[in-house]
Amino acid sequence: MFKVLDTCARYRLGEIDAKQAIEKLKLKSVNSSEIDLKNIVSNYCSVFTPNENIKF
Repeated sequence: MFKVLDTCARYRLGEIDAKQAIEKLKLKSVNSSEIDLKNIVSNYCSVFTPNENIKF
C-alpha cells in the first residue's frame, strides 16, 4: 500500500512520469500513447486517494 501511495504522490508532484509510474505500479500498457498512460495512472491513483477533490 505504501509503495502505491508513494508512487502516486511522486507522479502527482512530477518527480516521475506516467511511464515510470506504470512500471512501478506494475500496470499493463500495451503500446499506449502518453495520454493513455496518464489516464491509466490517473484512474488507478484516484482509487487510492482519500480526498476526492485531488485531481491527478
